[in-house]
Amino acid sequence: MNAHDAESAGGTPPAQSPEYRVAHLHDRLASGELGELGVHIEVRGESVLVTGTVPSARCREDVLSTVREELTGLEVHYDIMVTEASSPDHAEELS
Repeated sequence: MNAHDAESAGGTPPAQSPEYRVAHLHDRLASGELGELGVHIEVRGESVLVTGTVPSARCREDVLSTVREELTGLEVHYDIMVTEASSPDHAEELS
């Protein structure tokens, strides 16, 4: 096996390709406390798009921190919404 065989078609070693790094990030998110979240990560050209919904602002920060750590050096776009399921602060009026 020569150096060329160890590189992907784009000339990037497989372990450094965005696709590999995103797959590793998927595994890391799925195996940790954040595993049940509806977060989707996909490579789009030279950048990565992270979308989804999380239950709290703390969860969002944990996801963003993990993404930054795993995808350092890549252009990453985020669209992560927080949907806190808190009880209403007033009674609903029905008509």
